[in-house]
Amino acid sequence: MESIKTIIDGLELQPHPEGGYFKETYRSEGFIKKEHLDSEFTGDRNYCTGIYFLLTSDTFSAFHRINQDEMWHFYKGDSLLLHMISPEGKYSKVTIGNNFENNEVPQFTVPAKYWFAAEVKEKNSYTLTGCTVAPGFDFRDFEMPSREALLYEFPQHKDIITRLTR
Repeated sequence: MESIKTIIDGLELQPHPEGGYFKETYRSEGFIKKEHLDSEFTGDRNYCTGIYFLLTSDTFSAFHRINQDEMWHFYKGDSLLLHMISPEGKYSKVTIGNNFENNEVPQFTVPAKYWFAAEVKEKNSYTLTGCTVAPGFDFRDFEMPSREALLYEFPQHKDIITRLTR
């Protein structure tokens, strides 16, 4: 666990509302004007943003969604299991890591408006990833529902929703 503290301190990571730790590493100077964005956006957005995101095995990234595509990049640690529920209610998952023989991928994009959650596959471990969002991330685009609300919408996914919501 000392290496986790070293990463958190070295990268100056802060707790993230969905779980884990993060630090914004990039925010483009340029903007996309609201009139050129979908109606879900309530203002201008940067072209792109990027973060470091560290998740430990003693917690999880709770189900949430944003209005944009979110690209995940694997950097270090153990594999990350990313769970997704499409707007139509289809469940899928992908393992982000570098064990190609086990069908892991080092990069994956979660489509806009999908509900998604993440967890580290191995106990007593961590995963360091990066996330890139375009148009750029803004907390106005972030939605983290209650367990009850997500279960009401997708009762067929009770087990995974119960396990990965707060």
